[in-house]
Amino acid sequence: MKEFVYQGPDTGPEQGAVHWEAPSNIALVKYWGKHGNQLPMNPSLSFTLDACHTRTRLEFFQSGGSMPVEVLLDGQPAPSFEPKIRQFLERALPFQPFLKGYGFRVHTHNSFPHSSGIASSASGMAALALCLMDLERLFAPGLSAGQFRRKASFLARLGSGSAARSVDGGLVLWGTHPGLEGSSDAYGVPYPEKVHPVFQDYHDTILLVDKGEKAVSSTVGHGLMDGHPFAGARFEQARQNLDRLGPVLAAGDLDGFVDLVESEALTLHAMMLSSSPSFILMKPGTLAILEKLRAFRKTSGHPVCFTLDAGANVHVLYPAASREAVYPFIQEALLEHCHQGHHICDRVGRGARRLAGAGS
Repeated sequence: MKEFVYQGPDTGPEQGAVHWEAPSNIALVKYWGKHGNQLPMNPSLSFTLDACHTRTRLEFFQSGGSMPVEVLLDGQPAPSFEPKIRQFLERALPFQPFLKGYGFRVHTHNSFPHSSGIASSASGMAALALCLMDLERLFAPGLSAGQFRRKASFLARLGSGSAARSVDGGLVLWGTHPGLEGSSDAYGVPYPEKVHPVFQDYHDTILLVDKGEKAVSSTVGHGLMDGHPFAGARFEQARQNLDRLGPVLAAGDLDGFVDLVESEALTLHAMMLSSSPSFILMKPGTLAILEKLRAFRKTSGHPVCFTLDAGANVHVLYPAASREAVYPFIQEALLEHCHQGHHICDRVGRGARRLAGAGS
């Protein structure tokens, strides 16, 4: 997109460092299927998380045009990450041509275990994109806050589609949708409609059923939607669910929220079950958690629900007012299905933030 092509001064700092923290997110209306250069086949909506985040410090230095990259994860060399970072920088280069003159050392740290199944690509690519925007701001300091964050989301998307939703806080929309002002396939935006206060401090307890490598990568999973017999119906369902969710969010309709969010999660897994090749991403522990959760909701009356990413782990969503009842239930009944009882207590967060220790 032409609006994101850098057209400022050619000269910038010889060396320096920038430092950002970006959160992961959990989609309520799922994005599954893409086209072109990391563009979504349907719009999606997510909660930005808080405790699950990535901190990235980007050191840059003039290199004479070769753009070398070194990645350190928790202070240790991580050469397996370097090809993906190089690919991301190559994709960003048409929009930030000044990158060609630099080499980079990327120091990154996740607040959650890398193998936990949480969307580290979303938080990681968003943090790196924000660092690149901070570098751009050293060339051209006149960017408004809105321009800065939109382009950061745009760049993050080039590395990981869901990273477009890991810049802003609260509810974030990614994907063009009629009637939702400012929506775009190119970047994420704060959800533009009314949101009831009950959704502003929602809790997400993440149950780590399986800490192994994903059975299928996100790239392969999205590719399975090409030619999928139910793909068209799924994309239309996501658009309809986004329309249905609007009144639910505005009114604080927790029962409506539960129904829609769980349906979206199960539909995502149904698409994987019916793809070719097919994948069974749930584990026995996942199914046990879902059944116990629904039984607890029925007997207790608390509006607790689940959602799932493309894996076995379960996100248990509930309003802050229900925490005193829901979290003890999680401890007593659900943690036995988690890998060594591992879980993460999280909640809706405020979005990415710049950290101290940056500057040229």
